[in-house]
Amino acid sequence: MLFSSLKPLLQRHGPIDLVWLAMGSAPMAEFAAHAGPGAIVLDLQHGLWERGTLEAAMSAIGARLPVIARCADNSHPAIAQALDAGASAVLVPLIETADDARRAVSASRYPPVGTRSAGGVRPLLAGIDAMFEADRQVAVGMLVETVQGVNEVEAIAAVPGVDFLFIGTGDLSLSRGTADADVIGRDCARILAAARKRGIPCGIFTNDARAARQAFANGYHMAVAANDIELLKQSFAQACAVAKS
Repeated sequence: MLFSSLKPLLQRHGPIDLVWLAMGSAPMAEFAAHAGPGAIVLDLQHGLWERGTLEAAMSAIGARLPVIARCADNSHPAIAQALDAGASAVLVPLIETADDARRAVSASRYPPVGTRSAGGVRPLLAGIDAMFEADRQVAVGMLVETVQGVNEVEAIAAVPGVDFLFIGTGDLSLSRGTADADVIGRDCARILAAARKRGIPCGIFTNDARAARQAFANGYHMAVAANDIELLKQSFAQACAVAKS
């Protein structure tokens, strides 16, 4: 295996603490992996990752712990790039219908299960048998982050091949037109209930470790303990404040 699989962790139904990285720094990914999170998320949709830095990060950490790639979009090229680089799981954004979910699953799996094209660089290192084994270990997650996605979440969760759901709280608030905790909380509860009904894990984006711990207590399987943008912003602000005090 060329990557550390997320699937065994999903099957244990224990909490998986995530570090979310958007700055596009392979050295930062290696530092984050050294901290020992359950998995690392590389944000290829909104982050600064380029193909070279993505490959470098995967080379540094992909065999040590599971790497989830938040894909740029729900397309064959975007999903293939993430998996060809060595991600053990994809988190496909803006899933709003069961058809969206089926398209994402298909793009994530080799034939005859799906329509993923064989290629890339890292997948070819160990030959076709290793590619088949890696294909069986790839986890496919659906990012539910719009009002329409919430309204269709039961159908999304029922699509064969969906391994987990994940809630994008920021985009969901934008889609709702409000960040009211009660309103967003009801949406999140519906998504979590849909995942539980189908026996699949559910994760949620949280801003810090305390919020992640509360999410685990509320029954979520994955939550974000730290993200690089927030850590850098807070650390620089605190250092400057102390220096001026």
